[in-house]
Amino acid sequence: MADAGSAGVTGGPAASHPVRTYLFALTEAGGTVPPELGVARRVVERGHRVTVLADASMADESRATGAEYRSWSASPAGEFRDWELRTPTSLARGMSDRMITGPAPGQAADTTTAIESLQPDLVLTSFMGVGAMIAAEARGVPFDVLIPNTYPLPSPGAPPLGTGLAPGRGPLGRMRDRAVNSGTVRLIDAYALAPINELRHEWGLDPILHTWDQMHRARRMLVLTSAAFDFPADVPDNVRYVGPILDDPAWAAGEAWTPPAGDGPLVLVAMSSTFQNHVECLQRIADALGSLPVRGLVTTGPAVSPDAIRAPANVTVVASAPHREVLPEARLVVTHGGHGTVIKALAAGLPLVILHHGRDQPGNAVRVTTRGAGVAVSRRASARRIAKAVAEVLDDPSYREAAAELGRAVAREAAGSALLDELQVTPRDRTDPPGHP
Repeated sequence: MADAGSAGVTGGPAASHPVRTYLFALTEAGGTVPPELGVARRVVERGHRVTVLADASMADESRATGAEYRSWSASPAGEFRDWELRTPTSLARGMSDRMITGPAPGQAADTTTAIESLQPDLVLTSFMGVGAMIAAEARGVPFDVLIPNTYPLPSPGAPPLGTGLAPGRGPLGRMRDRAVNSGTVRLIDAYALAPINELRHEWGLDPILHTWDQMHRARRMLVLTSAAFDFPADVPDNVRYVGPILDDPAWAAGEAWTPPAGDGPLVLVAMSSTFQNHVECLQRIADALGSLPVRGLVTTGPAVSPDAIRAPANVTVVASAPHREVLPEARLVVTHGGHGTVIKALAAGLPLVILHHGRDQPGNAVRVTTRGAGVAVSRRASARRIAKAVAEVLDDPSYREAAAELGRAVAREAAGSALLDELQVTPRDRTDPPGHP
């Protein structure tokens, strides 16, 4: 596995580049936090001035990067219980209200205040940080959007986000993808477009035609994954694949870890770092491992107490463990399919069994299964069915061989310099701001 702690950090402080000022405007979204703060840490280590504007829950992790920390003035909206939303309409409305447009006015005001005091050369925002994007655009400061996943916006050649589909083949397959993408754009526009354009008007900006056009106005859209992992697609000219960030989250990085006793293959179970109503699924996974000649290590993360899982004799349940130390000892990873866990498992050459729950996870699963690097089973699968999938992947060397092949590309891109190369900016990148309130 690549050394995630130093990936992409070369040349020492400000090696051959002038010192610049960077403002990170980030939102708390569970698994996106470690890679986004990993970018900030790498910029600090290059010798630049970095300020992180983020939720209060990210304060300690932000300061640990070496950056200055500032808090959003408004409290976060709270837990987005997306697992309770049963229809595409309710999901689109909830995502707009809670993650996109609801926080945007406060983000715009706070980001403007930070821009005026810091005079950054570049603003980097989370994908949902629409208000920060608008503030940077209004002040004539270039902004980049961080995407700690596969490229999510509709693009020819890629399957629709969240469907778990492989890319459509032939005229009918391509027609399917265009139709589904068009429908999802209309759905999110129905709830997010008008509030975004109202905010843009307040800050002296022209309206946009579609919600996702706000992201397209970025100087760069930095995709924090391996191009070899994503499906090839016709993406906009400002999209850059800069390799994944393999850092462990702060709540796990410093933990001590001792391998479970025994000689059976070690199976790591790593589910969501945010709650996705997945306790029963975790229990069925633990029960499945209890029926096999393996050593199971279940890391519940901050969302679930280890006490919530009844552990069979050959399964150890802990709140956290440093995955960068566990993965070299493991033979298989069982996961919900979040990008961070999937990409770290592949970088270590490990195959996966994926029980995806939603969000980006079906898409990550299909990118694994179409490459032969693992299997996907329903999150509602019985312990017996899960055990069968685990045994299949452990017993068939083709899964490990495919994972190792894909993982070599992932690790190579993680260790490259593409990220920091793309973040170099000059004063010429600035534009004259339009009028503002």
